[in-house]
Amino acid sequence: MDIIKNIFISPSETRLRTPWRILAQSVLFFFLLICFLLPFLSNFGQLFTGKGLLISQVAEFFAVTLSVFGARRWIDRRSVESLGFKLDRFMLVDLLSGIGISSIMIGMIYLVEVSLGWLKFNRFVWQSDSLIQVITQVAVYLITFILVGWNEEVWVRGYLLQNLAHGINLLWAVILSSIIFGALHGVNPHANLISFFGVVFAGLFLTTGYLRTRQLWLPIGLHIGWNFFEGVVFGFPVSGTETYSLIISTVNGPDIWTGGLFGPEAGLIVIPILIVGLFLVLAYSRNRESLPLTSG
Repeated sequence: MDIIKNIFISPSETRLRTPWRILAQSVLFFFLLICFLLPFLSNFGQLFTGKGLLISQVAEFFAVTLSVFGARRWIDRRSVESLGFKLDRFMLVDLLSGIGISSIMIGMIYLVEVSLGWLKFNRFVWQSDSLIQVITQVAVYLITFILVGWNEEVWVRGYLLQNLAHGINLLWAVILSSIIFGALHGVNPHANLISFFGVVFAGLFLTTGYLRTRQLWLPIGLHIGWNFFEGVVFGFPVSGTETYSLIISTVNGPDIWTGGLFGPEAGLIVIPILIVGLFLVLAYSRNRESLPLTSG
């Protein structure tokens, strides 16, 4: 009886072991996601573009937040704040700094591709669209990418990474959570093997933001800034998804470098840019305390 019990219950404290905690949270997430998306499943194909994408991210926001916060409180038996949600003076600064760092990174990709002749600027979108249309579309995608940043970071760098770190060790938790992050983007349009590894490396970069601060605000900001500036500002595909863009350009460089229809994450250009971003994150967080991973 004790052997069976030890398969499911941690011997050091009365709670489920790591794999069962992750499984329970995942089942709860998918159940809630289906419930929230049920009214829209008849138009399933429209949930990946424009306002449909916003609807799907709102549904995912509630599913992620309720499942992660609920699992953290009643399955992990830990505080929600311990995931990296401390409300202190660094919160807003981390968010804005993450967005700023990502804007620099995407801007560098644009400038490099222009200088190498891989990208041709065509026009600004406001030269053809009305001001109301521009503001509306930018607002829709801004809200969408704020939700994307929250949803993916709360689950991957929040619940998954931290539970894996205490179930195995931090190194393997970083590697496995980043691989899962890459696999989640494998269902995106135009995904391939290179895009998988590109997103895995991006996951490692985002993890650095968490490890340096032990809070989720910086990686959430990095994620929001990357998607928003990649798609809405500079007009690249965002992990295979086309968005409304302020700058209209034509990419004609080699797909192996530019990423083609998937976007920069599927191109070799992302590797040196992620290295630059890594140094920017390290420089930004150089005076932060090196805190141990909280007990998860």
